[in-house]
Amino acid sequence: MANPNFNDVLATTIESREKFLADNVTKNNALLYRLNERGNRRTVSGGSKIVEPIAYGETDSAWYSGYDTLSFTNPQLFTAAEYSWKLLAASVGASGEELLANSGKERIIDLFEAKIDNAEKTLRNKMSAAIYSDGTGTSGKELTGLRALVADDPTTGTVGGINRATAGNEFWRNQAEVKATAGDKLTIATIYGAMNDIYLKCSRGTDRPDLIVADDTMYGLYESSLVPQQRFMDSKLADAGFQNLKFKGADVIYDGGQGGYCPEGHMYFLNTKYLKLRPHKDRDFRLIGDRNRVAINQDAVYAIIGWAGNLTMSNASLQGVLVDYVTPTSAS
Repeated sequence: MANPNFNDVLATTIESREKFLADNVTKNNALLYRLNERGNRRTVSGGSKIVEPIAYGETDSAWYSGYDTLSFTNPQLFTAAEYSWKLLAASVGASGEELLANSGKERIIDLFEAKIDNAEKTLRNKMSAAIYSDGTGTSGKELTGLRALVADDPTTGTVGGINRATAGNEFWRNQAEVKATAGDKLTIATIYGAMNDIYLKCSRGTDRPDLIVADDTMYGLYESSLVPQQRFMDSKLADAGFQNLKFKGADVIYDGGQGGYCPEGHMYFLNTKYLKLRPHKDRDFRLIGDRNRVAINQDAVYAIIGWAGNLTMSNASLQGVLVDYVTPTSAS
């Protein structure tokens, strides 16, 4: 059996990097970066579900004069969306042979650092892909992503325990414009107008989209439609490594190409005030369980880095998606 003291090095190496690891995973994705920047990465201490209160009704009010009768019906003003816990983990291990080959404290730390770097990269990629998921991947174990929260068809499906197809739940439907035919396919000449339409539908007074995330095609169309003096960008996002433009004050982010996960032909108009990343306070890319995971029937030691939580939404009507017509792929 491998020397169990080596596992202390593995565990302490992970523990010393917990905050960095959590921050680095968040900073890998434009949406998660924005949520983190505006303080919408909020931990949860427990519970069977992650609950987001929703204000959707209006209290009784009326213009009146003299002795007019005022109505007091006490309408329902609030409800709540409930989101299930979603769990993600990556393992880091070292065999006794690896430990012997990398003998000496400094070299062992180098080995574990390299393995943790790999686990971090894996977690970053998993989270970035899951942000755009519909939550059904891996038998429903995947994060509730934008394809569920900001759906192409917002009149179907259940999100946060609220059925969007049910009469009376129209408040829980996002805005969507889908180009269904080849004749409607967006061009450089039409992209700005289509973006303006969905942007206005997602606006309510001063409440409006602050982040627009696009795949490479949609981003390219918008960029090509701009004259040079219109190509403003957010310097903070640029400094963080995100290629971006501006549209009516909202940041337009490119998340396509290699390593990009935004669905083909999609552009999401997000009001991040109503989106939150809700990790569990004890499982935010942290070491899981016993720090001394020595294998019973192997000459090896292991550690598991885990995350638990979900992406939540508390207002759907101020979120939107613009979907371009995508030419069907011919069967080979």
